[in-house]
Amino acid sequence: MPEEAVTTLHAGLSLFERAEEAFALLETFLEVAQPWIKSATLDPALLVLPDEMTDDRAVVRGLIDAMPATEPKRAWYSTVTEREYDLTDEQARWDYTRLAYCSRLATVWSEGSRTTYFEASEQSSATYWLPDSLKAQYFERITAKGWEIPADWLAAIPKYKKPWWKRF
Repeated sequence: MPEEAVTTLHAGLSLFERAEEAFALLETFLEVAQPWIKSATLDPALLVLPDEMTDDRAVVRGLIDAMPATEPKRAWYSTVTEREYDLTDEQARWDYTRLAYCSRLATVWSEGSRTTYFEASEQSSATYWLPDSLKAQYFERITAKGWEIPADWLAAIPKYKKPWWKRF
């Protein structure tokens, strides 16, 4: 079976008029991508409210203040602080979408392989990497909700992964 092309979609908060637009798009993505997602994690240390956050500011501040201390895990290269979210739980999914943009690093991984579908970092940068079939379903769901797909996303060109021998 040939590998699907992957589209890179930039989703930093500065691309939206309101941060809540980015949250809604991420939450919609997590709904659609549920069968493909293995895990969603974020670094709970040093959570910061982005300046672009408007309506949800007080609620998200409450989430941050209520965050229990997380014990760092020992990894082969260092200690890692991360919190995993069960995205089948609607409240956990809602919390994750707001806190992902507050974290130094938040990542959504694929089922099976270690492919990254979404990553937000340093409260300023966020990116989706979506295979064509998942992107099509995501865009359909956005449209079905009556929302507009960002123009940059519609113009993004899907690319195929380079063979391993061409990556160096």
